Amino acid sequence: MIHVFIGTKAQYIKSAPLMWAMKEQGIDYRLIDSGQHAELAGSFQVELGLRAPDVRLGGRTDVTTIPQAVRWGLGLVARLVSRRRTFEQVFGGVDGVCVVHGDTPSTLLSMMMARRAGLAVAHLEAGLRSGRWLHPFPEEMIRYLVARRADLLFAPGRDAVANLAAMRVKGRVVALPANTIVEVLSGAALGAAGIGPVIVTMHRVENLHRRRRREALAALVARLAGDRPVRWMLHEPTTGALGRSRLDGLERAGVELRGLAGHTEFVEMLAAAPFVITDGGSIQEECALLGVPTLLWRKHTERPDGVGANVVVSRYEPAVIEAFLEDPDRHRRTPRIPDVSPGARALEALAEWR
Repeated sequence: MIHVFIGTKAQYIKSAPLMWAMKEQGIDYRLIDSGQHAELAGSFQVELGLRAPDVRLGGRTDVTTIPQAVRWGLGLVARLVSRRRTFEQVFGGVDGVCVVHGDTPSTLLSMMMARRAGLAVAHLEAGLRSGRWLHPFPEEMIRYLVARRADLLFAPGRDAVANLAAMRVKGRVVALPANTIVEVLSGAALGAAGIGPVIVTMHRVENLHRRRRREALAALVARLAGDRPVRWMLHEPTTGALGRSRLDGLERAGVELRGLAGHTEFVEMLAAAPFVITDGGSIQEECALLGVPTLLWRKHTERPDGVGANVVVSRYEPAVIEAFLEDPDRHRRTPRIPDVSPGARALEALAEWR
């Protein structure tokens, strides 16, 4: 049995192609939701055409604060005490392989649960490395730990394969033709480029919990809104980190503040934006495929996608930021979404391995 163990918005989006491939080929699987994004998960299941999870862990609300994350994480760790309980309650008493995705706390906890229950582990989107333990944190550490324990590692590109080779991982490395996000983007209806508002997002721990970084972005966004439409898509932790007074100030400056959108709508926003400012890794990948000029609000990135072309890593340096803003459109590239099926290739490897 293939168990797909995920729990965040991005994990649903990027694991969907594997589940689509299993559905198309009539292969049964179990879907386990960690509960990290409990509220968001339902809407993304519907939008992506996925069935409801077989098991839901955690609570009914999204994990958006550090205290919530601690309670949620401890609740899942408590299940590790009993191997039999983990095997029966989480994995339904069915042996097989557990597919985990990415670099979130859900990734680490799902790997630990699968190992505790005696299941093999397959890591989807393995091999992304920045080479710096604190950039991003804790994602870089999670990727390392999961790669060390995985039996199958699905690497989305040559750089990821090379990183895993350098790590000398014990598991079998499978090179995918691209990141699974390409299959999700392939069905997007893309309109005219550059006609929408500037799109801004920020959600990473390294930015939310560094006052200077988040305040610098807020000040920059307020300045940009003085002469162009700007829309800031707010994650719930970002709303809390910025605070009511800062949010009110952004609105007075003319910034449109709104909550997260469905994935299809969001991709259409990205494609229509004159440029994007984000700290999101998946958004970096999407913007690279869409060719949208992107200022990455990070010091380093583990993803090569778009860097040196349409993606500029800010490093939080004013000179880099201002150089990008002087003429964002010079970074625009033609959208290139390859016609490949990494989800089907991952499923093929899972079938061979079993």
